[in-house]
Amino acid sequence: MSAPASIAHDPTARLDSLVWRGDRLAAPAAPGLPTGHPPLDAVQPGGGWPRGALTELLLPHPGVGELSLLLPLLARVGPRRWAVCIAPPEPLYAPALAAAGVPLERLLLVEAASPAHARWAARQALVSGSCDVVLLWLADADMGALRRLQLAAEENTTPLVLLRPDSLARQPSPAALRLALAALPGGVEVRILKRRGPPLTDPIAIQLPGLAAAGLQSSGPRSAPVVLSPRPGSRAGLASVHALVRPLPSRPGPAGIHPGAQ
Repeated sequence: MSAPASIAHDPTARLDSLVWRGDRLAAPAAPGLPTGHPPLDAVQPGGGWPRGALTELLLPHPGVGELSLLLPLLARVGPRRWAVCIAPPEPLYAPALAAAGVPLERLLLVEAASPAHARWAARQALVSGSCDVVLLWLADADMGALRRLQLAAEENTTPLVLLRPDSLARQPSPAALRLALAALPGGVEVRILKRRGPPLTDPIAIQLPGLAAAGLQSSGPRSAPVVLSPRPGSRAGLASVHALVRPLPSRPGPAGIHPGAQ
């Protein structure tokens, strides 16, 4: 395909179209995936989650609203496609996912014995070409491992979202987008640490309808509610349960079974 006449006859204009300047948002090759949260879309190059790239969400602890923030992305999974969640630290609450429109039959949950196994599973999901989004909870990874994940996401044009402790905020990362999250009543505060564009100093307050409806706030580690109790047979209240919940108290397994195998 030939370049437009105005660019073909003006080398400066052509170079300008290929170079991203740090004082403006980059122009991605394809529009971003809508986040479902207009204030967040408005400050992202491409207007949403970057396609075929690595995104990092940095958390003070699990359950600040990170999965609720991602529910619209998970709900966009197409027919015969998969959304993959790898090594979540706590159980996913299926009724909340279903109430948010996430197709549970297209949601694949992968448990991993180690961070290395989790990274391997993420790369396999990316190279399969059958996934619309891959979520990976990961704390242990060096720059080489992160670059391999980023490359796999780029080569297979699949968005990869890493959920990591915010203590790693100063660690270098090849991610195209890095967001630091903090809990707010009925929502989440988002600070953009890195994007393909100029710095954004002010945080963004995102209201999450489910959390706001219940007046929920994750104020400390493992503080997300486990269950709301709607009337039997009613779906009321399900959407207001955080989709990432703390586990129920463990029960002893049968004698002779190693705890790690339960």
